[in-house]
Amino acid sequence: MFISIFGSIEAGIFYAIMALGVYLSFRVLDFPDLTVDGSFVTGAAIAAMLIVSGYNPLIATVIAILAGFLAGCITGLLHTKGKINPLLSGILMMIALYSINLRIMGRSNIPLLSQETIMTKISQLSERIGFDQVMSSLFTSLGFTHLPRTFGIVIFAAVVTLLIKFLADYLLKTEVGLALRATGDNKKMIRSFSANTDNLTIFGLGISNAFVALSGALIAQYGGFADIGMGIGMIIIGLASVIIGEALFGTKTIAITTLAVIGGAIIYRIVVTLALRVEFLETGDLKLITAVIVITALVAPKIIDNFKEKQRRKRKRTEQMKVAG
Repeated sequence: MFISIFGSIEAGIFYAIMALGVYLSFRVLDFPDLTVDGSFVTGAAIAAMLIVSGYNPLIATVIAILAGFLAGCITGLLHTKGKINPLLSGILMMIALYSINLRIMGRSNIPLLSQETIMTKISQLSERIGFDQVMSSLFTSLGFTHLPRTFGIVIFAAVVTLLIKFLADYLLKTEVGLALRATGDNKKMIRSFSANTDNLTIFGLGISNAFVALSGALIAQYGGFADIGMGIGMIIIGLASVIIGEALFGTKTIAITTLAVIGGAIIYRIVVTLALRVEFLETGDLKLITAVIVITALVAPKIIDNFKEKQRRKRKRTEQMKVAG
């Protein structure tokens, strides 16, 4: 059980980078970008192909990020210059990326289990400095018997994800970031200040998909393979993470919101892991579980708000009756 929860936390931190990308497009730019399903695989495919070809995994990951940025920019161009509906722009790019990803990979699946990746380097370093031994001793003293093979990867995942979070926070507080937020809120208003909303949209979608591609590249190295179908439903997972995080942790500031998105991604993975341990649920029910989680996250806050409003009205009526009596 502990290994399952630990693994879900570990994976959730990596997926949180993708969720931050979805947050930028969905919440900041108010752009329903379905490119995510394709750019996630693009990041995984490019990283895997370059690693198999003998490139340094770090260089392969950086190139994957650039490819994701390019994919997002093309989606932005389709919408802004081609005057195509935002939803349709994302769908068209997602479909195009499916064929492009197949071209990049040359086949539907690329295994990385025998290759040197960032994760294998981190695992080796963690073992060499004795970090795994220290953590194993700590958890054993707490009564845990079945432990993960390495603890270094979760620390690496947390550091990378927090760096991306702080980068997003910094970006959204700059002049460009404020213009991006204004573009998502009210394009007509920001245009009145002579801002080029087309360029801002293209740039914002590029950054969003760069984050998504980075997540894909890291997940491929974490899981030990890149698969053409690994991006299916990724936009829903990203939205689930954003919605769950916002519902549980709030959106008072940008820093809190981005942290909430990370928390939402981790909670989502934990909920899915626990749900799959239920006897009558199978791995094939994953998409159904995701849909139920998203529906619950969307509906529950409204039900709670309605209940609070009814209680408030009831108290108000009671007080009025007391005054009248």
